[in-house]
Amino acid sequence: MAKEEVFIGSIDQGTTSTRFIIYDKHAQAIGSHQVEFTQFCPQAGWVEHDPMEILESVKTCITKAVDKATADGFNVDNGLKAIGITNQRETTVVWSKSTGVALYNAIVWMDNRTTSICRKLEKELSGGKSHFVESCGLPISTYFSALKLLWLLENVDAVKAAVEKRRCTFWNH
Repeated sequence: MAKEEVFIGSIDQGTTSTRFIIYDKHAQAIGSHQVEFTQFCPQAGWVEHDPMEILESVKTCITKAVDKATADGFNVDNGLKAIGITNQRETTVVWSKSTGVALYNAIVWMDNRTTSICRKLEKELSGGKSHFVESCGLPISTYFSALKLLWLLENVDAVKAAVEKRRCTFWNH
């Protein structure tokens, strides 16, 4: 009886590219692939990604890495047992529950369009910039995904309508 091969995959979905790496039981990389994706800067200080382009980059990377490992003689199709994910963390996407389509581009972690919201909250809330530190560990900052969500609710009609109809899903990427 042949011994079953065991592999672990890793999706590294970063700010400028996606990478998928397959590791063997000795933590040696046996296949990988990387794809860059588009950065959109519609205004100074704003940074966005197309969520569907990110999804396609993940699919492409997985397929190509599996193909490479298979070409090198590894039986990845039957041996891939788990996939870990690392991502951009505070990048924010809002999806339609009914269609699965993003309602706006992903607002990237480094985007600073919420600066005016931050300043307003700092003035209005007790504790100023540190108001949320005790509850969530984060100061009021453009990095904070909740403020990106607030901006989307205030500025994107499709997001506002989906929330009102309870057909909206928020993804902190």
